[in-house]
Amino acid sequence: MTDIKNNKISPIPHNYISQIENYVPGKAKIVGNQSEVIKLSSNENALGASKKAIAGYIDHAHDLYRYADGSCLLLRKKLAQKNNIDYQRIVCSAGSDELIALLTSSYAGVGDEVIYSQYGFLMYPISAQRVGAIAIKVEEQNLKCDVKAIAKAVTNKTKIIFIANPNNPTGSYLNSDEIKWLIANIPKHVLLILDHAYEEYVKVNDYPDALKLVSENSNVVMLRTFSKIYGLASLRIGWCYCSEQIAEVLNKVRGPFNVSGPAQIGALCSLDDDEFVEKSISHNQKWLEIYFAKISCLNKVKAYPAIANFILLDFFSQLNCQKAQELFLQNSIILREMKAYGLDNCLRLTIGNDQENSKVLSILAENFQ
Repeated sequence: MTDIKNNKISPIPHNYISQIENYVPGKAKIVGNQSEVIKLSSNENALGASKKAIAGYIDHAHDLYRYADGSCLLLRKKLAQKNNIDYQRIVCSAGSDELIALLTSSYAGVGDEVIYSQYGFLMYPISAQRVGAIAIKVEEQNLKCDVKAIAKAVTNKTKIIFIANPNNPTGSYLNSDEIKWLIANIPKHVLLILDHAYEEYVKVNDYPDALKLVSENSNVVMLRTFSKIYGLASLRIGWCYCSEQIAEVLNKVRGPFNVSGPAQIGALCSLDDDEFVEKSISHNQKWLEIYFAKISCLNKVKAYPAIANFILLDFFSQLNCQKAQELFLQNSIILREMKAYGLDNCLRLTIGNDQENSKVLSILAENFQ
């Protein structure tokens, strides 16, 4: 008889799980530092969250004992009204990360292929590996997604293509013509997921209208989040727009109460605060222009083009990048290391508030002439 009590065999996960490298978020603290830290490592809103969202969140406290609306009906209708789309084709989630995971687990499996761009969001390959799919990394051209290379990489095993637009961490973007070309040149059974987490910050004229593309193509899904422009990163809330068929699938596999009550209330109140959004956009545009003007005068650091709320800084060597990171940390400033992306010479800088940005520029001017 087997001695179950003393059996030392542990539960064994799927073999492919062991191959996953844990996602490491931007640092939030500096060990041993007692002064106030300037955290510019996670692409959070420099102005925080809207006062309306904060007030709604606090007011919701007396309802914490109640389950939230599992369908997020009010929020979906509000999003539909604001974007002139069909609320039945909207699915809400605990951050867009959850949607990435749900879509991958629903449409890819063991041995299938999931395509992503060389410097794309690391949760794309991680989500593929979770389900035993093969993550196919496609080389970029000059830190920009190559749509022709993406289309060429498609095989009969391809189930999903992830495109972050604009891309984090490089800051590059694909214009409307490039995305339309990609849609026209991939099979209709391949799911194309357009991750538009930073869309509200974008002010270029040739940026794709993802909502229209979803309406015209049943295999296209658009992801959005309340973590960036709306400043609700801590609440974890995102949404997607997709075909009714895909929405039905997502509603089958998501948790019954996957979005918390405070998150729904915060999001609803944020959508009523256009003034805060416009203020956030204006602040971001102002400081993007200042950063590029100032950094263009420096010889020891390069800023890659950016249209969202972050800038990729290149220090031209791994050693110089390490020295720059140490220098910022000594000044209680946290930027995002890019080693996990294979960009060893680079740091990613989130646009901060006026005082934070001024301090960063002062350090750059004093040390990287």
